[in-house]
Amino acid sequence: MRLIIGIVIVIACVVGGYLGVGGHMEVLWQPFEFVIILGAAIGAFVIGNTGPIIKGTLGAFGTLLKGPKYNKASYVELLGMQFTLYKLVQSKGILALEQHIENPHDSALFNRFPKFAANHHAVEFVCDYLRMVTLGSNNVHEMEALMDEELETHHQEQERIVGAVQALADGTPALGIVAAVLGVIHTMGAISEPPEVLGHMIGGALVGTFFGVFVAYGFFAPFAQSLKNIYEAESKYFLSLKVGMLAHISGQVPVMAIEFARKALLSEDRPTFAEVDEATANLTAAT
Repeated sequence: MRLIIGIVIVIACVVGGYLGVGGHMEVLWQPFEFVIILGAAIGAFVIGNTGPIIKGTLGAFGTLLKGPKYNKASYVELLGMQFTLYKLVQSKGILALEQHIENPHDSALFNRFPKFAANHHAVEFVCDYLRMVTLGSNNVHEMEALMDEELETHHQEQERIVGAVQALADGTPALGIVAAVLGVIHTMGAISEPPEVLGHMIGGALVGTFFGVFVAYGFFAPFAQSLKNIYEAESKYFLSLKVGMLAHISGQVPVMAIEFARKALLSEDRPTFAEVDEATANLTAAT
């Protein structure tokens, strides 16, 4: 909804302002200028990016429409999942995790928390590191370094998508100039035409410059910034998992481990201590 509202405001203000000073909409309708600019932008995008980035960028527009996938309820669920997991270890020992981390899709514990269970990356993240713990790795500093490396890799994958969209924003103004120059060249070929015809042709050529700048700063650049904000907010989900697991591995009791995890969240989405305490009050160790 936020994306749609923003797009409507941009279009309404630009077109409304143009009409308000007496502009004529038919002059702005220059489909071949649009083909030059957008076609060249798409071609440059394909040249400059690999298949996974292109696929990821197309999927990112769905992310823009839906917004961040996590909210306060998601984080309460995440903290509850961690609490249940750590209580299980506390009551039955580390080997009790094996049935859950080796078959996470069939895990009764994970399936109690559907949003977490549906996030294959988060499930894999938890299972991989807890598997290392069951195999005897309990050096907190080494685990933290490895987690940081994995999260940084995931962040880089997302940044490539943001960079691809930002490159569109950076390139379309110049492609608008290309379209405008081609329009002027076309106009110069018809220099013998009456002034009113030449004026219409020059106006059409300048539409290329307008359109390139308009889509760059009205849409592509804000899209890139919005994606960056969404990805940064979502990264806190994994940071919370990381902090909670490290606290658990270092010997913190479950209630303290999830308090560490809670503190890693952004204040706008972070549940209060009382909300987490209420949510975990009835949780028992999984069997």
